[in-house]
Amino acid sequence: MNRKMVIFSLLIGVLTACSAQPTATPASSPSDQPVASTQAPLPTDTALPTVIPTAIVQPTVPPTSDSAQTATVSFSADVLPILQSRCVNCHGGDRIEEGLIMKTFADIMAGSENGSIITPGDADNSLMAEMIVSQKMPKRGPKLTPPQVQTIIDWINQGALDN
Repeated sequence: MNRKMVIFSLLIGVLTACSAQPTATPASSPSDQPVASTQAPLPTDTALPTVIPTAIVQPTVPPTSDSAQTATVSFSADVLPILQSRCVNCHGGDRIEEGLIMKTFADIMAGSENGSIITPGDADNSLMAEMIVSQKMPKRGPKLTPPQVQTIIDWINQGALDN
């Protein structure tokens, strides 16, 4: 019986502690000296507002054309491998559509039956950029990924150098 009374008393104590109203805690670190309260005690019938923590979301800023062009894009190391994997099937080798060959820098700069496909330093007015951004090219096979498209656009905007 004594054991039941002790357990019952502990249970009552825990429930009482759980239902007590929260108290304000100081924002500063604890010290060895007692802190005197300058605030009047809260009335017992007033509930404190409940603050629900929310996740902090960092805004994402899309890269601007200036920040995307910080690294120099190399034709031979960055652009040519993309063209060889996606473009040469129709614009080089056995098949040459629209008179456009894309096997070398000189071939690309020579353009097609329709004229120049690249305006160095101006991807917005380059037919090649327009065709890959709109995903009209390549017609067959997998389309270029967004990073591949961005690499070609950056290369054109950086002057379409043979580097």
